[in-house]
Amino acid sequence: MSKVFEDYFSELQADMVAICLEYVENKAEDIYIYCSYEPEMYVFDVFFKINSQFVFKHNLNDAVNSTSTIGKKALIYDTSEQRQEAVLDIGLENLEKIHEKCKEYGKEMPTEIKLHYNVKQNSLKGKYRYDLVYSNDEELLPDDIFNFWFEEVKNGNY
Repeated sequence: MSKVFEDYFSELQADMVAICLEYVENKAEDIYIYCSYEPEMYVFDVFFKINSQFVFKHNLNDAVNSTSTIGKKALIYDTSEQRQEAVLDIGLENLEKIHEKCKEYGKEMPTEIKLHYNVKQNSLKGKYRYDLVYSNDEELLPDDIFNFWFEEVKNGNY
């Protein structure tokens, strides 16, 4: 049986989730992945819900409480710049591969992909946009959109 576009699309999104899950050592309640592609610019970022707190990838340890342990020692996440960059690099590679598959199969490339992975339920939901989100705005940057989404989720409006 040969693969279809949807298989590649799903696999690449699943790989994004896997690398983000690995980054938090499988210790998160939810993972929120933001991907954007607008003319010649790829963006990938992620935030997490850990111990009922929403945190950016560099603030994971803000959500650690004294009961979080791996083995016998308290859990401290490695949020080094190298680890953060590795996650972002792999996410961007996957986003570029999605774009390649879209071209190969004659599909429209989403301008925005918002993925929500519920760790406990092992469920992945995605929202996709195909119109320009920030390219035609003088002030708006991809980071702004990502930060708006973070606030929206944090405030229970997503």
